[in-house]
Amino acid sequence: MRIRFKPWAREELETSQFYIDNPQDYKNKWKSVFEKQAPIHIELGCGKGNFIAKLSKLNAEKNINYIAIDLVDAMLGIAKRNIELEYGIRTTIQKEEIENEIEKQKIIKNVKLTRYDISMITNIFGKKDNIERIYINFCNPWPRGKHHKKRLTHERQLEQYKTFMKNGGEIFFKTDDDNLFSDSIGYFEKSGYKIIKKTYDLSNKSNFWNGEENIETEHEKMFKKEGIKIKALIASI
Repeated sequence: MRIRFKPWAREELETSQFYIDNPQDYKNKWKSVFEKQAPIHIELGCGKGNFIAKLSKLNAEKNINYIAIDLVDAMLGIAKRNIELEYGIRTTIQKEEIENEIEKQKIIKNVKLTRYDISMITNIFGKKDNIERIYINFCNPWPRGKHHKKRLTHERQLEQYKTFMKNGGEIFFKTDDDNLFSDSIGYFEKSGYKIIKKTYDLSNKSNFWNGEENIETEHEKMFKKEGIKIKALIASI
């Protein structure tokens, strides 16, 4: 998704209490950035952050920490604001109110945002991070064959995830794209992942996420209105 430059995004991220600007410094040490020692789940390509905002707030009292990653400051800036809104914090860019805003952000304890190129994700996560779950929601399908290696579910990426995931860790994947979904099933199988379950129409599949709520992303709502069926799978390492 392309998004216009947001001149306020960088400043807000730099002053945020839940944004990490140097993720490579925390490889094998991500547990140290959270107040509570708990399993870590990550979202790859968080976009505007609607999913991670709702997920982290929904599970704020549970024993789970979240890290959301994107490459674009503008996206992360919007994600920051959406998380704040979900937690009931008024977003502001008025300089005289920044200190007050930072104080309010201290209630957001179980989620961190960071900026990084996911194709080089092993630079920021290691085996000691013991990541228990990865969320991949409506990633770029990269339809042209020569670009398939850029897919977040491609074998090249799946092999990277293995280096920092916990044994038995899961990947939750959703997409609107038929070809991406079909190809991804093959990627998972070739990479030695076990596909626990899959569906070609998530809307008609009750309790697909093993008792967890299906949090709809902005894209998911849009595609459903257009009559496009959502494909989903759970894979385990």
